[in-house]
Amino acid sequence: MRDGIIQVVCAIVAAALLLTAVGQLDYINAQRKDMNLVVNEPLENAPPSLAFATVAMGAFRGLVVDVLWLRAERLKEQGQYFDAKQIAEWITILQPRFASVWEFHAWNMAYNISVAIPPTAPDQRWQWIKNGFELLRDKGIPLNPKSIVLYRQLGLIFQHKIGGVTDDVHKYYKLQLATAMEPLLCSADNDMYADNRYFDVLAEAPSRWDLIVNDLNVTGLVSALKAADEVFDDDKKFVSNYLSLRQAPARFAPAAFEVIDSFRGTEALKTFDIFAKALQLRNVWKLDPVLMRQMNQTYGPVDFSDPNTHLPLDWRHPDVHAIYWAVKGLQAAGREALSADETNTDRIVGHSLQNMFYNGKIFIHKTPVQFAEGSRMKTVHTTGQQATQVGDVFLRPDLRMFDTCNNGRLAVLEKYKHGKHGTYVSMQHGHRNFLRSALLLFYQAGHVRQAQKIHKQMQQLYARDENDQLRPQMKLSLVDYARWVLERQLKDLGYSEARKIVQMLLRESYFRYAVRDDDEAFGREKMAEGVYKHYRAKYSDENRIDLPDMRLLRYTALLDFLNDEQYPFDLRLSLRARIRVERPELAGQLEAQERRMLDASQQSP
Repeated sequence: MRDGIIQVVCAIVAAALLLTAVGQLDYINAQRKDMNLVVNEPLENAPPSLAFATVAMGAFRGLVVDVLWLRAERLKEQGQYFDAKQIAEWITILQPRFASVWEFHAWNMAYNISVAIPPTAPDQRWQWIKNGFELLRDKGIPLNPKSIVLYRQLGLIFQHKIGGVTDDVHKYYKLQLATAMEPLLCSADNDMYADNRYFDVLAEAPSRWDLIVNDLNVTGLVSALKAADEVFDDDKKFVSNYLSLRQAPARFAPAAFEVIDSFRGTEALKTFDIFAKALQLRNVWKLDPVLMRQMNQTYGPVDFSDPNTHLPLDWRHPDVHAIYWAVKGLQAAGREALSADETNTDRIVGHSLQNMFYNGKIFIHKTPVQFAEGSRMKTVHTTGQQATQVGDVFLRPDLRMFDTCNNGRLAVLEKYKHGKHGTYVSMQHGHRNFLRSALLLFYQAGHVRQAQKIHKQMQQLYARDENDQLRPQMKLSLVDYARWVLERQLKDLGYSEARKIVQMLLRESYFRYAVRDDDEAFGREKMAEGVYKHYRAKYSDENRIDLPDMRLLRYTALLDFLNDEQYPFDLRLSLRARIRVERPELAGQLEAQERRMLDASQQSP
């Protein structure tokens, strides 16, 4: 009797709990939907068998995903990247919380599919790379906001694929990113920012259309543009049309740009211009101006006139975007006891800062060209036939980034000081190698005082090896240590390699001189002379492998530069004129060498 009563009571309680749970089900499902935790998008263009299996198996759809995943991997190994892409899209719909498939999908588009397109179609390659990083940025990360893997992969695409040199048309990618970002980094008067005040107003700009359209200061501008061209009647496209009007007014009615001219210099235009650019950064590029400002203050180049001031980062540079997304990932994912993913994301920040030191300055040489079908890589393809300003992009060292990069590496070393020993030691080696290269670069560029500071820091941090033995090179003076670093780099250097290095350094010197980066031009020239003297001293008794006269190397390097069609024609032409005016002694040496070579060619049979 007693056992029966207990069973009845338990059954009643269970029924009550079940009814209560059922009553809460609608509320729970609504909350899951509001929190974007439920995704039931139908598969598009899927075979009927796959669509049926997905619906029929219900909660066991993970089995379908496993089969699709194996199929996608097999297709990728066979080089059938487009088929693998379609299957990957289905997997992202079936399991949108599976971060690895987003990573696979983005990598496949940015790296595999893009290079399947010939280099003669760089615009199509660029579109696939955009597809890759936009997939992660616009879809994968919003559905997996705490997945550090996706942030890291997004940063890697910017750092390696766009910022690196492994792709045949990497310059085209850099140019597209730079030209897309540049209009958003200018004031209403098209002046590039010079300090962080521009980012202050970007960060404080309204984030919604309704907030700006009700501002009495700008209502007159908005109404005038709507009256000037009907394309501005669509509020959803008003901002994008405004930005297009500022860049390509010929696409709009003439009255529209007349409105801009009439408001030029007014507070209304300045306010709306800042709003439009901040909104474009937020909605299209998914860049938060507040975080951009913070990054400028943390990672920006140091102002040489005021070491306590950080100048803005150049947001046209792919490595800056890599740092941004790596930092976002570190912030969003939280602490995971120094996981491998967190370590690799920290490395992206460190490597990109180092890249900014070696190649942080962007020089875009613009030349007016005519659009044409099948034009060369540096020409932007379009359906129109009008002329525009396009060109080439070149990267140069930014010595102002040294302190930022050095401090960043020191902070990471402190973070991993008590972590895995192997990780910490590898990071120490990376920091030491960076200091060596930076010391030589500053020394060769004539910044001896900075080189001395780096030399002193190396003596404090890396004077002893892993066995606590004093490294012999740490006893050397700055001059001798710089020579030791150079000799270390040139160890076992052969004739062809030595000549190539000297000529490439001289060509780089000519390029920097052409773009008026005189300090770097002088540094590259001195470095070439150092390599030349080192090699000749090492092989002074070996006539058969002796390098040619330095004057001949200068001349041939100049010829290489002048004949290199990767550099703009007018840039190459202006270089020789500048040498004649500002360096007549060098011009005389080059002309004398040219006459000697001409005479020799005439005397040859």
